[in-house]
Amino acid sequence: MKWFRWIWLAGTLALLGEAFYQAMYVAPTEATMGNIQRIFYYHFASAMLTFLFFFISFLASIVYLAVRHRDPLRAMSADALALSSAEMGVVFCTAVLIQGPLWARPVWGIWWTWDARLTSTLVMWLIYCSYLLVRRFAAGPQMQTLAAVLGIFGALDVPIVYMSNRWWRTQHPAPVIGGGPNSGLDPSMWPPVWWNLAAWLAWGLMVMAFRYAIERRRQLREQDEALRALESTLEATPWKENE
Repeated sequence: MKWFRWIWLAGTLALLGEAFYQAMYVAPTEATMGNIQRIFYYHFASAMLTFLFFFISFLASIVYLAVRHRDPLRAMSADALALSSAEMGVVFCTAVLIQGPLWARPVWGIWWTWDARLTSTLVMWLIYCSYLLVRRFAAGPQMQTLAAVLGIFGALDVPIVYMSNRWWRTQHPAPVIGGGPNSGLDPSMWPPVWWNLAAWLAWGLMVMAFRYAIERRRQLREQDEALRALESTLEATPWKENE
């Protein structure tokens, strides 16, 4: 299936190129903010994919907890998917936290303000960074279980982030998409939105699949090492025949 990987890579690069062209050259210049508004096409895509990958990690963590005793092989696959999708969620969430201040400084006159959306997004990022630290440094048979619980807990912040500028008065304006009367984008701005969503989704899925494969190989290698160690122990143990 190596040919499929190369096709996916070529398609992803083509999508990224077209998405950049759409955002930088095809999308109209916003009347109030000017060219700085073009960050929106990346900021929006990064935010949506943050939610998506954290949701995948959430579902995979639930599956792991549900089947870890009766179906270890399926649980290992779910655990690898939870980790790889959480990593991609952290990547996109980091992009959101970088892009936001770059946009805010010329528009709002400040880099950061502790409003509900910014704060809840930072909390979500910190939770999933903690998740990755647990996966990296914790040891013992309960590490995956602890990480799964933490991943589920972190996902509970996703709807809070999404609804924050609906529930509270924030520095962020009212929702641009789905925000009620007078909300929405100019029709000419939608193609760059969809191109960037498609391009970065393709890139995220490609990297997630790569990380999933690496994690599964690591799991199988550790399993084989444990079995060999057990066999060596059994062979070295003197056995006495029953008298």
